[in-house]
Amino acid sequence: MIRLAILGSTGSVGQQALDVVRALPDAFEVVALAAGGNAGLLHAQAREFSPAALFARPGRDSDALRAETSAAWQPLDVMATRDDVDVVLVATSGLAALPATIAALRAGKRVAIANKETLVVGGPAVRAALDAGRALGAELRPVDSEHSAIWQCLWGEAPESVERLTLTASGGAFRDYDPTALDAVTAAQALAHPTWKMGPKITIDSATLFNKGLEAIEARWLFDIPLDRIDILQHRESVVHSMVTFRDGSVKAQLGEPDMRLPIQVALTYPDRGAAKPVPDLDLAKRGSLTFGTVDAARFPALGIAIEAGRRDDTSAAAVSGADESAVAHFLAGRIRFTEIARLLAESLDAHRAQRTEDLEALLAAEAWGRQFVDSRVAAGVR
Repeated sequence: MIRLAILGSTGSVGQQALDVVRALPDAFEVVALAAGGNAGLLHAQAREFSPAALFARPGRDSDALRAETSAAWQPLDVMATRDDVDVVLVATSGLAALPATIAALRAGKRVAIANKETLVVGGPAVRAALDAGRALGAELRPVDSEHSAIWQCLWGEAPESVERLTLTASGGAFRDYDPTALDAVTAAQALAHPTWKMGPKITIDSATLFNKGLEAIEARWLFDIPLDRIDILQHRESVVHSMVTFRDGSVKAQLGEPDMRLPIQVALTYPDRGAAKPVPDLDLAKRGSLTFGTVDAARFPALGIAIEAGRRDDTSAAAVSGADESAVAHFLAGRIRFTEIARLLAESLDAHRAQRTEDLEALLAAEAWGRQFVDSRVAAGVR
């Protein structure tokens, strides 16, 4: 039995992870579940899986759940380092689980990570924790479909044989829009992703393609490869999830239907492949063709901003990540236009006074600065 702690169990990835558990009931034991504010769904999950530990943000519903349950009520860092936990799935939003991720790695846990901000903001600190915990068995396993694809392509390969990584991008909701029309698009339009079902923040980041910049930075930390050897390729169908080019010219790709349950299952069951098929078989004959193309930099300026922040190898990526958190929230609330997201990101990168550091507090401070910078610009009436 693989004993799981799922941080973010009520979010999109967390719920799909529990689908994987249901499909493989003899493979997993759910030891701990943590949620943000959705204590009602957490309550239902607790009744179904009877975990030993629970957590939700304080509130009327979570207080009622805490009073009812016999499970221990534990903060994320304690939950992630329990002796009876083998694998920690980090599926929270934002930075809620960054300290817990670092604690779990230092304790020698296998951490399956589905959270972009943890590595984009805390990459140096997370890598240091991984190095410190390796002797105890620490592992960092990617869950995002793109990084899972690269990881699977690298199984059995020598690191020095890798020449380039290629992340694929669907192009998001506005890939076919006239760029001059983007000023007037609505949040509802931006949330209509053509191939994936995801939460609001990541769906907006897909529409700006900022998420691909974050994924490139993640890949830099996950696979220890510089950003100038990571490419972005537009692929509308989201069937080829990523590719690896080797020094002899060979290219490996991982393909599958666009569904997060497969990469989740791969991360949780590694080095074995689970006996269940969480998604339908890929029928290439039925699809007929797959399309690829270059990314239009003018249509997606946020991508270039994210990549530039990552190249600086300092707190710039943390600051721009925080700026994006705030900018997306303001766009969803109707306070700014879609095109102003990228403009605010560029301003934050220019204004940030960066430093090179592995110190977690400094990285978190840079992320908080990015949020505050955008909040102040919006309050001042950015137009």
